Amino acid sequence: MRSKLLVVAMVLAAGSLSAQTKPTPDFSGLWQGGGPINDISQGLPKGETLPLLPSARKILESRLSKDDPQASCLPSGVPRIAPYPWRIVQTPTHIFFLFEANIHSYRQIFMDGRKHPADPDPTWYGHSIGRFEGNTLVVDTVGFNDKFWFDFKGHPHTERLHIIERYTRTNRNTLVNQITIDDPGAYSRPFTVTFTAELAPPGDELMEYICAENNQDVEHLHGPTQPGGDPDRPLGTLKTR
Repeated sequence: MRSKLLVVAMVLAAGSLSAQTKPTPDFSGLWQGGGPINDISQGLPKGETLPLLPSARKILESRLSKDDPQASCLPSGVPRIAPYPWRIVQTPTHIFFLFEANIHSYRQIFMDGRKHPADPDPTWYGHSIGRFEGNTLVVDTVGFNDKFWFDFKGHPHTERLHIIERYTRTNRNTLVNQITIDDPGAYSRPFTVTFTAELAPPGDELMEYICAENNQDVEHLHGPTQPGGDPDRPLGTLKTR
């Protein structure tokens, strides 16, 4: 009887050890896309529209292309993405997003179990904490300033913004990002948008791009907001790299 109990205990211990040593999903790599560029509403489910409050719509309609913070070499914020590659660097305690565009900026996501600070200083990328739910990386971010735009179109937000991103690597070359945006200062209800990133071809790397040293955007931007990006490279592709 005792020998049977010993065998059962050993089996349970082996199962517990196996569960504890389950490999963490790997999101490392050079990616393109994964967030809004031209218009965040392009990521909505079919038939849905953005639940803009009247005050936010007024801000949107007043914005001009030359006023886009990205045109002045400022960070893109979250969840906006530039039409250039970005890299995920993954460690046990942190995940970093490194961006080629603008000012060689980065996001850091704390994976060590900490909580958000009670009163975070407002920043461009906010305060991000992450966890894994199965094969999905869940990133919870608060503490944003209200300076960045969600897209080239100019959709606004306030400092009450709270974003939850769910990254799932559906296959080696595809990273799906489901983004829930909750900002009662600009939108009447939370809404969810989905964007897909593609893995860059082998051998590609981030390039040095210092916007402030050669900023040629602003002088060419006139009138109301409109789609932007690199005319020599279709949005969401790596064709000319």
